[in-house]
Amino acid sequence: MQIKDKTFEPFISEDELLSAIKNVADKINKDYQNERVIFIVVLNGAFMFASDLIKNIELDCEITFVKVKSYEGTSTTGNVHEVMGLTTNIKNKHVIIVEDIVDTGLTLEKLYTMLQMHHPQSIKTATMLFKPDAFRGKNPPKYVGMEIENRFIIGHGLDYEEEGRNIRDIYKIVEKEKMLNLVLFGPPGAGKGTQSKNIVDEFGLIHLSTGDVFRYNIGNQTELGKLAKSYIDKGQLVPDEVTINMLKSEVNKHDNPKGFIFDGFPRTSAQAGALDEFLAEKGESITGMIALDVPEDELKERLRKRAIDSGRTDDADPNIIANRIAVYKKETEPVMDFYKAQNKLYIINGLGDINEITESIVSAIKSL
Repeated sequence: MQIKDKTFEPFISEDELLSAIKNVADKINKDYQNERVIFIVVLNGAFMFASDLIKNIELDCEITFVKVKSYEGTSTTGNVHEVMGLTTNIKNKHVIIVEDIVDTGLTLEKLYTMLQMHHPQSIKTATMLFKPDAFRGKNPPKYVGMEIENRFIIGHGLDYEEEGRNIRDIYKIVEKEKMLNLVLFGPPGAGKGTQSKNIVDEFGLIHLSTGDVFRYNIGNQTELGKLAKSYIDKGQLVPDEVTINMLKSEVNKHDNPKGFIFDGFPRTSAQAGALDEFLAEKGESITGMIALDVPEDELKERLRKRAIDSGRTDDADPNIIANRIAVYKKETEPVMDFYKAQNKLYIINGLGDINEITESIVSAIKSL
């Protein structure tokens, strides 16, 4: 079941719930024989549980309602605000709070404090569902329909952003494993291609190199290749729109990947922002940027040797090399600040033995 941006799967059937709720009512009936009870129902979530519960209560009772809020999205905020207050006199009376679910117990603690100011004879809690692993309060519920794992759920009164309350069964959120998404960063000749291969082997990630994609298109003389070549031959950056759309297409080719290494992208802050937006649409984000730090003289020497070994014409001309490094410093280096502001920047010394550099990168990634 899809509700907005979240996916949910069946968890507890309505029949199981109704049976558990009947058991709660039987225990309350037994404990409060010949006593008058005031049920205080916590809105909005508990309305369905309260209805099912009260149908099975055989006691002399009153029912009243309060409304509090402690959830935003799928997380409890811990900040409880009374929206609709208590209107019934509970002094010297038995009170049972009716909750849909108790997890951290923060809402319950604030409600207890509020009710104790009215001097009831006793306060107990009846809840349809209880998450003992998440509970941090002082007053655990006395009457529990079912204990469940600490997962976000909807249905039978519980919602996700006000949707899903009308579902009869309980559904739990499908939590997929977050991907490891890395930006491997550095100037031309820093060794990104070599280190990408080593990281792929270590973590099972997918290597996405804009340079590889461009070279494929250039070699096959596609329209994209011709356009990209006209910029690359001048030592200039390929326009953002072309690069971003190409990257999206490459990412979408893969089903359930462990993650990606983005090599050669993003090269501008605008591209970094576009990548964040694209990944956010998929419920993902960049885990960290691994930046290789190499002096300029070393970069020029590496590119000169690469031109001899690989035959890459864009590495052979010293003027183009100098221009590429200048463009990198002016337009691409600021991307480091983009990820530094997100506390995702890890700078690695790119000089020395290749294996030692790999070890430093692996260590940084494992620390994420």
